[in-house]
Amino acid sequence: MTSVSTGADIAFPPGTIRRIDLRGATDIGHDVLPRADLDVESAVEIVRPVCDDVRRRGAVAVREITARFDGVDVPTARVTPQALQSALAGLDPAVRAAIEESIRRARIVHREQRRSDVTTVVAEGATVTERWIPVRRVGLYVPGGLTAYPSSVVMNVVPAQEAGVPQLTVASPPQTDNDGLPHPVVLATCALLGVTEVYSVGGAQAIAMFAYGTEECPRVDLVTGPGNVYVAAAKRLLKGVIGIDAEAGPTEIGILADDSADPRFLAADLISQAEHDPRASCLLVSDSAELLDSVEDALHRRVGHTRHRERVRTALSSQSALVLVDDIDSGLRVVDEWAAEHLEVITRDAGRVAARVHNAGAIFVGAYSPVSLGDYLAGSNHVLPTGGTARHSSGLSVQSFLKGVHVVDYTSAALAEVADHVTALGGAENLPAHVDAVRVRVDG
Repeated sequence: MTSVSTGADIAFPPGTIRRIDLRGATDIGHDVLPRADLDVESAVEIVRPVCDDVRRRGAVAVREITARFDGVDVPTARVTPQALQSALAGLDPAVRAAIEESIRRARIVHREQRRSDVTTVVAEGATVTERWIPVRRVGLYVPGGLTAYPSSVVMNVVPAQEAGVPQLTVASPPQTDNDGLPHPVVLATCALLGVTEVYSVGGAQAIAMFAYGTEECPRVDLVTGPGNVYVAAAKRLLKGVIGIDAEAGPTEIGILADDSADPRFLAADLISQAEHDPRASCLLVSDSAELLDSVEDALHRRVGHTRHRERVRTALSSQSALVLVDDIDSGLRVVDEWAAEHLEVITRDAGRVAARVHNAGAIFVGAYSPVSLGDYLAGSNHVLPTGGTARHSSGLSVQSFLKGVHVVDYTSAALAEVADHVTALGGAENLPAHVDAVRVRVDG
């Protein structure tokens, strides 16, 4: 997503992106590799009074908090149907075509994810069915800080729709230059997807609105979507009142490359993630010192030309690195330890190398599958685990919006067949009433 500026070329300071030499290393601790800190716990105490206020006073609190934090008074948080259609009518045709294609590709991929109910015959007259039931009502959060994210609307709404969620609502921060409405392209994307319930609310107050409900917005069962640290903190605080997808942190890219990679491609990909946020993390891991030199040279040449050069410089100099390893096997250990949100594998036989990766939110294979493709049009989902949570968590999918429910159906004969086993186990656990609940049925 790098764009060329017509402004003066500002040289990228030599040596700004650090080098880490891990050749010969046998133990790669979590503190060796850079990553932006996300102090959610401290932010929880900041957002707690905000969430409590929304719980107590509802829409009035949401309006006052929005005016205080966003600098705009929004008398009615819900966006009118007319505003949604006006945004769609004003959408640039090229952008509309791109969004429609993004939606089409995302639907193809996410439709295939929908699980079917499965009935298992345990014994004669005894079945267990696993049903997959969509969550009833979902709140989808779309950030609106440094830029607008229509792609995040697509990535949240499409899997929810394919899961069969009956009620979808979107919240996105009000924009002072759009009459207190969310960004027009966000509204237009909602309209394209048929989402009619949209709220001009951002930050922790949006998550609290979803969790507790207000006079305008009925409460939801699940909240998904990325946001800043205060959104993440509100999700942590209110988890249990609502379900959440994850506490999303700053974006990050890992790249595993050998000397067959084009350094121009790698530099462009590092810059593309760094332009999201000055707290973005970028890690290039290679067994070729010459490749790392070439990539650093390419960064020196390219960063001064990118529109968001200050963000990029901050991200590359603060929590990013070029990492030298002994070989690709060592590189795999490094990228598995880092567990990137996005991981590119650009090596010889990239597909085989990528198949050996254990920890990544999404894996991009080969020179022509950049992360920015995944951001928009690959068909995959770009709402992914950050901060190393890819060790144990998955990205957003249709499954995120489904609940697995076991349905148990036994006949009297099937229950009688296992009654003695229940008696034995209930006795071992000193729970005689459990035993009685079975014996009363089979003994008469």
